[in-house]
Amino acid sequence: MTADTGAAHRPFVVRREDAGVLTLTLNRGERFNPLSSAMIAALQAEIDAVAHDPSVRAVVLAAEGKGFCAGHDLKEMRAHAGDMAWQRDLFERCGQMMVSLTRLPQPVIARVHGIATAAGCQLVSTCDLAVAADTATFALPGVNIGVFCSTPAVGVVRNVGRKRAMEMLLTGDAIDAPTALAWGLVNTVVPMADLDAGVGRFTAAITARSAATIGLGKRSFYEQIERPIEDAYATAGETMACNMALDDASEGIDAFLGKRPAVWR
Repeated sequence: MTADTGAAHRPFVVRREDAGVLTLTLNRGERFNPLSSAMIAALQAEIDAVAHDPSVRAVVLAAEGKGFCAGHDLKEMRAHAGDMAWQRDLFERCGQMMVSLTRLPQPVIARVHGIATAAGCQLVSTCDLAVAADTATFALPGVNIGVFCSTPAVGVVRNVGRKRAMEMLLTGDAIDAPTALAWGLVNTVVPMADLDAGVGRFTAAITARSAATIGLGKRSFYEQIERPIEDAYATAGETMACNMALDDASEGIDAFLGKRPAVWR
């Protein structure tokens, strides 16, 4: 069996669940886990499944191999270069997959151990949280090959400032993990040996809280963030009112006032 045949029989995404934390691992490490049409479909299927699984409290997005994700599959894209319908469908489905991550009730944490470029950088920016190894690098290098990173910019500019995003887009230069931290692309940077512990700090905090409260709050966060301030407050205020109607809110307040641990419903 050839290497290509072997790869064809491996899942694009490997799932592992432990104590309410689902880890989805991109499984084409030998090619830096490109977001091919098949990889996008595999991720979308996993996202759709976990959205309806209340046993999952947090999702970790990880990757095999030396890098996290090198973006779209350039060989596949080049093979369909003259097919505008195919190209539009690819970017539409990729965009839908990215939006689906923000619509999951569970928080999503990117575990970034290596390079995250183009759509791979977009993937990091779309996750709710991101923990990077100190050896990780990030780039929007499409301009170097004549393909401006327009869709990756959608996620990245919602994490970093406009000037920083345009710097990445216009130069194609990579930034290191400390710079990504300073610019707001990731939450924390740790030594490679401490990467899982860094992710675990967030998953432990998330799983210790009310799933209903977090799900409601995450949905409100993404609904209000792009709206004018008056609409944002209206959306957030309605969410707060609904949140107060939850049993977990009553329990949490009673536990705080009674100086005891909360028992979430």
